[in-house]
Amino acid sequence: MSYLYKAAQSLMLLFTFLFAVSLSAEQKYDDSVALNGISETKAVFLIDFQTAQKTAFYMDLIVGTYDGLKRQNVEPEMVVVVIGPTVKFLSKTANPELTFDYEKEFDSIQKSIKELHKRGVRIEVCAIATDVFKVDNSTLPKELSVVADGFISLIGWQTQGYKLVPVF
Repeated sequence: MSYLYKAAQSLMLLFTFLFAVSLSAEQKYDDSVALNGISETKAVFLIDFQTAQKTAFYMDLIVGTYDGLKRQNVEPEMVVVVIGPTVKFLSKTANPELTFDYEKEFDSIQKSIKELHKRGVRIEVCAIATDVFKVDNSTLPKELSVVADGFISLIGWQTQGYKLVPVF
């Protein structure tokens, strides 16, 4: 009888655990306090990373941010400005020696670029950075817009009312 009791107790514990996991998976978080009364946003993301991994990770998060705003009934207007060494990770053909080591990250970055473009997000690339890091602008994906100076672009977007989201 004690064996059946222990088995039943273990089974009950398992069901309790599974129920708790199920509840926490269904729990929906939102940003309703921060977004109170807001129906649209204007944001300019400044990204400057040293690695392909961080670039891939944060580009994907920016896609998620756009989708999260839409899910919460806020219409996002977004621009991404890429400066610094991050420009080395925007194209497989720009840096074939890096692609070999970071193929998964390069593929993720390309996917994020396409997803952001589909959502109407403008992605700008600083020509000063591409010059410094020896990235041929003609190798960049067509979804990207090369601008003369990423800092000037940031100043312009902020002057137009876009809020700066620095991501380093």
